[in-house]
Amino acid sequence: MTGGATLTQNTGESYGTFGYRTYVLITLTVVYTFNFIDRILISVVGGPIIEEFGLSNFEFGILSGIGFALFYTALGIPIASYSERSSRVRIIGVCVILWSIATVLCGFTVGFFTLLLARLAVGVGEAGCTPPANSLISDYYTPRARATALGTYAMGVTVGGLLAQLFGGSILQFFSWREAFIYIGAPGLLLGVIVLMTVKEPPRGYSDPPGAKKPEKASFRNALSELMQRPTFWYITFGATLASFAGYSLTSFHPLWFQYLFGYSAGETAIRFMALLGVAASISAFLGGFLVEKASVRSETAPCWVAGIALIVCGPIAAVGFLSNSLTFAMAAFLLGGLLQYFYVGAMYNVAQAVVSLTVRATAIAILLFVVNLIGYGLGPPFVGFVADAFTSSAINASAYAGQIDVGCSIRDPELSGELVEACKTAKGYGVRMACTIACVLFSVGGGLFMLGTRTYVADEAANKLPATA
Repeated sequence: MTGGATLTQNTGESYGTFGYRTYVLITLTVVYTFNFIDRILISVVGGPIIEEFGLSNFEFGILSGIGFALFYTALGIPIASYSERSSRVRIIGVCVILWSIATVLCGFTVGFFTLLLARLAVGVGEAGCTPPANSLISDYYTPRARATALGTYAMGVTVGGLLAQLFGGSILQFFSWREAFIYIGAPGLLLGVIVLMTVKEPPRGYSDPPGAKKPEKASFRNALSELMQRPTFWYITFGATLASFAGYSLTSFHPLWFQYLFGYSAGETAIRFMALLGVAASISAFLGGFLVEKASVRSETAPCWVAGIALIVCGPIAAVGFLSNSLTFAMAAFLLGGLLQYFYVGAMYNVAQAVVSLTVRATAIAILLFVVNLIGYGLGPPFVGFVADAFTSSAINASAYAGQIDVGCSIRDPELSGELVEACKTAKGYGVRMACTIACVLFSVGGGLFMLGTRTYVADEAANKLPATA
């Protein structure tokens, strides 16, 4: 297996036997599943971490947001570029081992800063997963079979999110949050070795049709120049950014809503509630793509308005759930909102590629993901955590316990009286409730931007067939 496997000509055939490339696809999908499990596990075990380290919501938001997204986002493009001239298998295998070690180290941290360093390392490792994996799959499968193969690989997101809740929640039933990181991170070490030892590096371009030439990539300057002439791209980019800003924030703080307001443990929350919401998210991603495909038969702008309407409706439905004092009613609202929340994911890729020329598509997607991940993933949780702290502080200052507890109070602090523990729990619950409700509004604002895209989509799609203006 050589790192710089090259090919003198394309074959137009899938690489390897059917059984072997299926094995490779399953292995890469498992890698992506572990990628997402390790990424969001911190939200599953967030409650116990906050209590043990005495963290504010803002500090926890840093750990679950920018603490991961900073290097994950910054290194994504350089690693993708490096994978074009080096062994993709080696990059994936080494990165799996790296982020798995970092995940295990999360279980040995002693405070905010050591956990932040471990989370940054997780982000470094995970940045080397998807770009080379997509490239590998494209060389293993012919163009006709790639959509299904890449769709199978993409299932790692929703499956990983669901398994993080089930595995993390189950471990918390018997062990601490530290064991959760250790037990879930450790298998990744073996997975990385399996990738390095059993996955072959295919020749680049092997499965492309004979004579097919890879289109020249436009310079970044020319690509940006073209994108600046495509308002639809920016409507969709910032609409998706606001939706991910709200979505990643809720991933971090939604579990705390159940724990502070209804008294459930972190493990119970993950298994009884968040796993079910993970199923709704999986259905949402599929349903959104299905409806866009059907609606596009009669409406050119369907990718914009289907996602836009779903987000606009999702916002108030989810907000009502957070404001409710009825757990049954709230869960019904969360499930309905969850079924609409992820319509935008497939649509944003669809639109971003449809409104730009072929040579600009890779750059357009890279810019889209950079903005969505850095602002949405990176800044969403810290901002919502800051808002939660502000409301928590306001509730404490307005109570009879001002000066006796603060936003960093712990509901499991043995030094606090029962009365102060209850006051702490009430104030924190109020802060999380209001912050999550405000975050839900951003779904609707993001949906409005998708709807604005319907006004320019047709013209931008037609313009992408013309040469880009330098």
